[in-house]
Amino acid sequence: MSNADYYIELLNMSPHPEGGYYKEYYRSKNKIKSDSLAQIHTAERSLGTGIYYLLREKNKSNFHRLLSEEIWHHIDGCSVHIHTLDENGSYKLLKLGKNLVDSEKPQIVIPALTWFAAELSNKNSYSLVGCTVIPGFDFEDFELADKSKLIEDYPQHKILIDRLTS
Repeated sequence: MSNADYYIELLNMSPHPEGGYYKEYYRSKNKIKSDSLAQIHTAERSLGTGIYYLLREKNKSNFHRLLSEEIWHHIDGCSVHIHTLDENGSYKLLKLGKNLVDSEKPQIVIPALTWFAAELSNKNSYSLVGCTVIPGFDFEDFELADKSKLIEDYPQHKILIDRLTS
């Protein structure tokens, strides 16, 4: 059994709509009322949520965005390259991992409403990460990118968007 299979089985992970596998392990019982949140949230949310997220071999996390901030934490496996596009079309490559000398960081914050996608630094490996969302994740706040629309909005990043959007 590979390390990826080991984690998928023992953590009882399921396929994620953006790609890869996930398992929610934490959802705060405490709630934030919608009138206390930014106007983009339409209903109350948990204070925070946490998932395990795994990419293996040729998996990718397709471009998507959330209404909340998300913190990625490297747990095991190879590093992960996170590609971000802000509302102005500015691109950043963030490296999630443990090799600090190579500009990797063990934790990375993705700002709310930022388009982002992720892929393994080593396509023959895997990576297990944790993702914490504050306020808590709700699929209502999740938007998977439409490839043609994202290319229309950010034509300067067509090659990247084409590669990381189904």
